[in-house]
Amino acid sequence: MAGRFIITEDGRGGYRFALVAANGQTLAVGEGFTSKAACVNGIETVRRSAPEAVVEDRSQAGQAPA
Repeated sequence: MAGRFIITEDGRGGYRFALVAANGQTLAVGEGFTSKAACVNGIETVRRSAPEAVVEDRSQAGQAPA
């Protein structure tokens, strides 16, 4: 089974999505959205963007202290 997006209500009238792997591990969580339609749009944006997304590492790991 492929990964899936799960939409939940956040308890304050908003919606969030999580991208969950086939093994049940949560891979990513979307921001809070004010409507379910906006949440679904966020999922579609991730679907369109992810295949071509590059990794931009802005962490400090591996860099010598200044």
